[in-house]
Amino acid sequence: MRAHNEVASAMDLPEQDQGEHLARAAEVLRHLADPTRLHLLLLLAQGPQDVNSLTAAVEASRSSVSQHLGRLRLAGLVRGRRDGRHMYYSLTSDHIERLVAETYRFVDHLVHGIPHHRGAR
Repeated sequence: MRAHNEVASAMDLPEQDQGEHLARAAEVLRHLADPTRLHLLLLLAQGPQDVNSLTAAVEASRSSVSQHLGRLRLAGLVRGRRDGRHMYYSLTSDHIERLVAETYRFVDHLVHGIPHHRGAR
């Protein structure tokens, strides 16, 4: 078994596992491909928030935000916790937080014409 912090590529996996990993990775990226869901994930990277706070921060209705959060929850990207009448959402993993942050940083390079860089290999 690979160490948890080791960078893995699809090529490091046995061939029978590559297809499943690629399909699951594509599914995660599909959930990130919606601007409202991506915005929600960026907000949740700051810490748990309730639906009202999230709705106030994004340009969408409460019912739309709830539907997006439901999809993210079913995909395993966020979790919900009820506290009385309020539902609080948080990210399920620091991997999601890093994925969203890196995506945003990559786009910052595109938007501002910042040259791309590659880490030492």
